[in-house]
Amino acid sequence: MVGIAKSGTFFLLIFIIVVGGGCGVYSFTGASIPAEAKTISVQYFQDKSQLVEPTLSPLFTDALRDIFSTQTTLEMVDQGGDLSLEGEIKDYKTTPVAIQGDQTSALNRLTITVNVRFFNKFEPGKDFEQEFTQFLDYSSVKDLSSVKAELIDQIDQMLVTDIFNKAVVNW
Repeated sequence: MVGIAKSGTFFLLIFIIVVGGGCGVYSFTGASIPAEAKTISVQYFQDKSQLVEPTLSPLFTDALRDIFSTQTTLEMVDQGGDLSLEGEIKDYKTTPVAIQGDQTSALNRLTITVNVRFFNKFEPGKDFEQEFTQFLDYSSVKDLSSVKAELIDQIDQMLVTDIFNKAVVNW
């Protein structure tokens, strides 16, 4: 009986190695990264929107670098990574939404759009260029300057999650 249990454990271990090893590197986040990929580079995302928010570029770029640093085992390099992200912030705007009967807005919407180019040296078929947009609404009784830091942080997190999923999560 003990021999069968050891034999079954051995075959299970071999099965896991063969099945798991053939498709790349996986993490608990669901990221699927080519086994050969060891590095990633994320270039600075310059704010090219009409209404430039001075903190937006560094905050967004850092958030994008952070998600790849914390959710993968890839080493962050300045340029020429096995996986590479670059792009620009295309739009940062606030617009009124939920117009009331007296033609005033009950809510305002902060929207951020980024254009992203992703390059994968080992799987060029997964390269892409795409715009990503996210927004959050806030009460019109609040001044944007009093809520923008929190809104930018939340929108940045939504954007980098979308970009991360598009780049390395292949569900």
